[in-house]
Amino acid sequence: MAVVLGGCGSGGSDEVTLRLVAADYGDSESTSSQRYWDELAEAYESSHSDVNVEVTVYSWNDVDRKVREMVDAGKAPDLAQIGAYADYADEGLLYRADDLLSIPTQANFVSQLAAAGQVKGVQYGLPFAASTRVLFYNKTLFAKAGLSAPKSWDDLAEAAEALKAQGVTYPYALPLGPEEAQAETMQWLLSGGGGYTDTVGTYTIDSAQNVATFTWLKDELVGKDLTGPVAPGKLNRADAFAAFAKGEVGMLNGHPSLMAMAEKNGVKYGMVPTPGVDGESRSTLGVTDWMTAFKKNGHQEEVGDFLDFVYDDDNVLDFSRRYDLLPVTASASETMAAAEEDEHLKPFLDELLTSELYPVGETSWATVSAEIKKNIGKAVASGGDPESVLRLLETTANQAESAG
Repeated sequence: MAVVLGGCGSGGSDEVTLRLVAADYGDSESTSSQRYWDELAEAYESSHSDVNVEVTVYSWNDVDRKVREMVDAGKAPDLAQIGAYADYADEGLLYRADDLLSIPTQANFVSQLAAAGQVKGVQYGLPFAASTRVLFYNKTLFAKAGLSAPKSWDDLAEAAEALKAQGVTYPYALPLGPEEAQAETMQWLLSGGGGYTDTVGTYTIDSAQNVATFTWLKDELVGKDLTGPVAPGKLNRADAFAAFAKGEVGMLNGHPSLMAMAEKNGVKYGMVPTPGVDGESRSTLGVTDWMTAFKKNGHQEEVGDFLDFVYDDDNVLDFSRRYDLLPVTASASETMAAAEEDEHLKPFLDELLTSELYPVGETSWATVSAEIKKNIGKAVASGGDPESVLRLLETTANQAESAG
């Protein structure tokens, strides 16, 4: 398949070329998402002779920037599978979901994922792939210390103390570094009964619950030297995962990709729901990526028909299984829950229905997320003040919201 963006579709004047830009979920040429999309496009074209689908895949480091550059240059793709959608929706550049999808397709999205794709009650972001977080623990290290899996914060702190006494490098790995601090932060806020926003979407970053959560983290984990040799504000998720895969971490929050990393190195691990302040956390972090459809080139009918094909259960399950991700449709989720081959994903699937997502429908979220990545580590640093740091983030969020 030709995958050069900006090329012209071959064939007669009645043919339509749809251009799709997508993110790469693979870690090598052999696992690149380009293969998935090329196969999907070929299958679609085989029964739609009047439509060509040209796909360009970029790494996650580049894809959002590349799409923004195309849009700013007046060359928006027809479709972009990326990390955010709210800015484009706010600029009036995107088709609404109900302008494109058949009713059965739109109704089949997992409800909270569909809701997270809305701006002011209208869905513009189509969830594409999802994941949740659970607590991973090293079974070998736990057995040596005579521990069972933690259910509450107190359990977690006691386990971390025991692991430290055994010489474990990172009793609990707390990655609040700039790579993905917004994820670890939200996981902890939810486990303390708080979160980034309230039920109507108003930012509540400096709420009493959130201040209490970060005060506990600072005093009971970081202050007692239970989070390892790298300061949480300097520790990135990728480095924490790599350390777990080397057997150096007792516990950390993780998503499905950590399973393969650990298994590759022979690390025996267990997974349990996120511990909460007084028992198992009532909700956990859910993350989804987004499919967006730009109005710029027209092709509304063709884009909609192709998306109905993209969200067919067979295709959704194929992608999810290739990359250890969760389906974004209810019917595919039911299939996965019952399938023996997907047993390893069941702990994450079980969390999906009670998960909460970032406030991605707010155009301010990109600014807020960037500030969290930059500053949240200071809340647990020696001499840091959680309340002051969270208050500063709340002020930033409110200013960004007003500017939007």
